[in-house]
Amino acid sequence: MSAAVTDLVSARPEVPVLDHDAALRVAAAQAAELAAGAAERDTERVIPAREYDAVAASGLLALTVPAAYGGADATTETLTEVVRLLATGDPNVAQIPHSHFVYVNALRHQGTDAQRAFLFGEVRAGGRFGNAQSELGTKHVRDFRTTLRPAPDGDGWVLDGTKGYCTGALLATWIPVLAHLDEDGPMHVAWVERDAAGVTVVDDWDGVGQRTTASGTVRLEGVRVPASLVTPWHLTFDGRPQTYGAFAQVLHAAIDAGIARAALTEAAAFVTTKSRPYPDAIAIHGIEKHSEDPLVVQAFGEMEVAVRGTEALVRDAARAVDAADADLTEASAAEASLAVAAARASTTAVSVDVTSRLFEVAGTRSALRSLALDRHWRNARTHTLHDPASWKAQHLGRFALDGTLPPNHGQL
Repeated sequence: MSAAVTDLVSARPEVPVLDHDAALRVAAAQAAELAAGAAERDTERVIPAREYDAVAASGLLALTVPAAYGGADATTETLTEVVRLLATGDPNVAQIPHSHFVYVNALRHQGTDAQRAFLFGEVRAGGRFGNAQSELGTKHVRDFRTTLRPAPDGDGWVLDGTKGYCTGALLATWIPVLAHLDEDGPMHVAWVERDAAGVTVVDDWDGVGQRTTASGTVRLEGVRVPASLVTPWHLTFDGRPQTYGAFAQVLHAAIDAGIARAALTEAAAFVTTKSRPYPDAIAIHGIEKHSEDPLVVQAFGEMEVAVRGTEALVRDAARAVDAADADLTEASAAEASLAVAAARASTTAVSVDVTSRLFEVAGTRSALRSLALDRHWRNARTHTLHDPASWKAQHLGRFALDGTLPPNHGQL
C-alpha cells in the first residue's frame, strides 16, 4: 500500500463508535430521512450518494469492526436490525453496504493482522467496501474466471477480469475482488482501491427494482495489487464449520423484511387518508371510511401477522448466527444456516405477497404512477431473486426428514 494512502487514513477523522442502543437510534433516524426521498430517487433513478455519505458518517458502516481494532464489535443481531430499519426507509441504501459488511467479515475470518489494522482503520475513518464478485456468462454463480497473475517485475500481482452486479462499487473507496490466484488456483480477495489505475466502474444496472443500489459492471485491466492486500477466501470453506454464509444471508433477509414493513406502513397511510370506501361496504356495514371496511381490516390484520412472523424469524436467525459464533461446532453452524434459510424463505414469500396485496386493499387509485407504491413490489421481486427460496426449503426439508445438514458454502 502506498504512503499516500496511509497518510490519508491518518488524516481523516474517525466515525462514531455506536453501541447497540445508539446504533438502533441512528438507524431509525437515517431510515426516516431516507424514506422522505425514496420514491423520487426510484422514479428518477438517482444514485443515493449523499444519503450513503450520511450513513457512512453516522458510524453504522463501522459497526462490525472488532473491538481489538477500535470498533463497536456489534453482534449479528444488532447489525441485522440496523439493516432492516434502513430498508424500511430505502432498501436500495440498505443493500448498498451488504457486501461491505460481508467483506468486513471476510477480514475477520482470514485477514492478516496488518490487513485488519489497515483496512479496519479505513472503515473507522468512513471508508466503504463495495464488491466485485459475481461474473456474467459463467456456468453458475460460484464459477469465476477473474485471475490474479504474478506481476512481471515480481512485485505483487496483476488483476484482470470483468465483474457484474457489483453492488456498492460506484460509491466504494475499496472494491474487494474475488479472483483465482494464478490461473486455476484457490479463490482469494484482492483489495483494490476504487480509483486505482485499470479500474473502471460502469453504472449499467437496469433492474426493474432496487434501481439505485450503486451496482454496475467492474472492469479490471492490468490492475496492480500488492501481495500485502491479497487475502485467502477459500479457507473459509475448507470443511470446518463457518457462519460466513449465514451472516451474509441473514442481512438479505433483513432487507426483504424491511421492504415488507415499509409497504404495509405506506399502504396503511394511504388507506386511512386517501382511499374511498366501496359502496357495498357503506350499504351493508354503514361505514364512512375505507379503513373501517371489515374486509380491509381483515386483510391488514393478515398482512400484519405475516410481517411480524417474518421479522421474528429474522431476529431468531440473527441470534442463531451469534450463538454459533460464540460456540462454533458443526451442529451450531448448521443450526444457524437452517435458521437463516427459514428466515429467507419466509421474507421472500411475505415481501412479495404483501407488496402485491396492498393494491387489492388500497383500491384503483393506489396504482397511480405518481404514488410509486409499485416500487415496493419491484424492490421485493428484484431483491428476493438473489438466491432461490426453493433451495432454502429444500435444505430445511432434508434436515426435517432425515437430519441432513446443509452444505458448507457462502449462500446458506
